[in-house]
Amino acid sequence: MAKYDPVSYKRPKNALWTVRRLLAFLKTDFAAVCISTAAALANGVIGVYGTYSYKLIINGFIADKDPEGLNRGVLMLAAVYGCGVLASFLYTQLMAKAAQSVIFSIRKQLFHRLQQLPMTFFDRNSSGNLMSVFTNDLEAISESLGTSYPALMQSIAALISTIIMLLVIHPLLGSAVILCQILTSVYIRYATGKSRHFYSEQQQNLGRLNGFLEEITGGQKVVKVFNHEDQVLEEFGSYNNALRESAEKGAVYTGIMVPTVVGMSYLNYAVVAVGGGLLCIRGQMDLGSLTAFLVCVRQASMPVNQITKQTTSLLSALAGAERVFRLLDAVPEPDEGSVVCVNGQNGEPVWHDENDHSGDSDVPLRGDISFSDITFGYRPVKTILHDISFHVPAGGKVAFVGSTGAGKTTVFNLVNRFYEIEKGSVTYDGIDIRRIRKKDLRRNIAAIVQTTHLFTGTIADNIRYGRIDASDEDVAAAARLAHADSFISRLPNGYQTMLRNDGDNLSQGQRQLLAIARAAIARPPVLVLDEATSSIDTRTERLIEMGLDSLMKGRTVLVIAHRLSTVRNSDEIMVMEKGRIIEQGSHQELIAANGRYASLYTGQFELE
Repeated sequence: MAKYDPVSYKRPKNALWTVRRLLAFLKTDFAAVCISTAAALANGVIGVYGTYSYKLIINGFIADKDPEGLNRGVLMLAAVYGCGVLASFLYTQLMAKAAQSVIFSIRKQLFHRLQQLPMTFFDRNSSGNLMSVFTNDLEAISESLGTSYPALMQSIAALISTIIMLLVIHPLLGSAVILCQILTSVYIRYATGKSRHFYSEQQQNLGRLNGFLEEITGGQKVVKVFNHEDQVLEEFGSYNNALRESAEKGAVYTGIMVPTVVGMSYLNYAVVAVGGGLLCIRGQMDLGSLTAFLVCVRQASMPVNQITKQTTSLLSALAGAERVFRLLDAVPEPDEGSVVCVNGQNGEPVWHDENDHSGDSDVPLRGDISFSDITFGYRPVKTILHDISFHVPAGGKVAFVGSTGAGKTTVFNLVNRFYEIEKGSVTYDGIDIRRIRKKDLRRNIAAIVQTTHLFTGTIADNIRYGRIDASDEDVAAAARLAHADSFISRLPNGYQTMLRNDGDNLSQGQRQLLAIARAAIARPPVLVLDEATSSIDTRTERLIEMGLDSLMKGRTVLVIAHRLSTVRNSDEIMVMEKGRIIEQGSHQELIAANGRYASLYTGQFELE
């Protein structure tokens, strides 16, 4: 499948492929699109026929001084233009609805695809670029389908009808007008080719700018603490300048295009008016024909201008549509697992292989975790873990300590299968986690990480995120277990207090307590604590120790910590260094060994 890459291309690589993909989304509204297209084409033809009626009215009624006939001609002309208004109303309404229907479907599929993508995708692509797809690119497609496409169809029909009418009225003058339009089209083709590159570049620069703004806005405290306002302003200036330059270059070609086309149309009109006047003086052309011809020549520039404008808009939308479809085609994280967690015959949860209809291979859910000869790196050129092996029996507690970058958090990432293993295997209750369906695997592993993320909603909603079907009593019980109930009760609205902006109205310690409550309500067999108390002061840490002990009771626990005081009670402690386990054993055994752990614990050696 196609690989999504928002920066690697300057313009649509395959316009026909993009158009076919877009048409596939229009299938559900195919009838509306066809009717809208027909109405747009009819509107273009009706406008030209109305102009041709000037010849009939002038030659048939005004020249013959027939007032009754003139009245009939005016009524007929009004009826013709009335039909054009109805056709215009029809195609604008139908295409607007069809466009919104298409955008609704694309947006839904985009968000669904984002939920399926692996962590490596988000490591490679900034949130600014992804937000640009959801905002700028989808808006360009919506505008293109709802406005640009029907306007283009109407303009094409009007241009073709105008050319036919010009040739019918006077072939020689009509040929001269057509020649001028051909020259105009050649110029338009040249100018649009130049502008296409800059419009695509503009979208990319806008995505980079959005990503930078999001990053800096979220990190304002850090910026101010380190007095980096000037540096941030300078960096913003470079992003903003790149966007301005690409936008200016695109606007230059687009801006020159329209006045040039208009100027050529004025020159064409002047030449035709003089030539047509001479033909009338010589009796080679009647006044009605000249009037209709001149009106058509004047109007001929309008569809050309519209085609120029709408073509540019469509090209910009096409570049955005390709970004959208490449994101839709981004390869989702693999999940070929057939093992799911279900209730067994006695009501206890078991691992069940859906390929085994007999149920003979069902394994009780216990929480036994094992790493066997794991070698892993986030990038092929850099290995993080080297031949890591350990076993955590069900209900056991294992801690990982070591310097930053030693590979402790990578263990957490592999247990949850956020990344695919290069070599070796991770098993859960003796089953390779690659055989377990990811939803079932992650449902039976709760994690408390260093950086707590809270969602917009009430405190109760954020705790219930661990188990959506939890009752209010379950939420309160989980909060009490995490010792979060006391501060929640002091809030004006208690559990119904609204959290916004990632819970910025709470302290870091309070946010961490909510994360612990969220893990408690999930009630999984396996619990992973990744620096869970690193952001909590000593007093708060003591406050939640009993809660954590209750939370960990009867569960398999993997603790990743810098504070050695939090790992002393572990059944086994793994000391990691440069992706390898260099020591392992209980606290007493490691102290007695007088190795790296003993040096860390006594303060003779500090974590880097």
